[in-house]
Amino acid sequence: MNPEDLEKLVTRRMPFGKYEGWLIADLPGPYLNWFAREGFPNGEIGQLLHLMQEIDHNGLSSLLDPLRRMHGADVAR
Repeated sequence: MNPEDLEKLVTRRMPFGKYEGWLIADLPGPYLNWFAREGFPNGEIGQLLHLMQEIDHNGLSSLLDPLRRMHGADVAR
């Protein structure tokens, strides 16, 4: 992981599936956990989903709040 990956979590949108269009950082924990069980997609999107799942699973989502504010994303979820 590099620091730019954290920024991508609050700026990249889910490109497919039930939550298409949602910011990666806003995806629900159960959805992220499903990927953890079933397998993450290949490539950058899979890496970002895996990173977000780890952050969410460990209760660290609030660490993204400063980045959210910096990019104009809503902090209140």
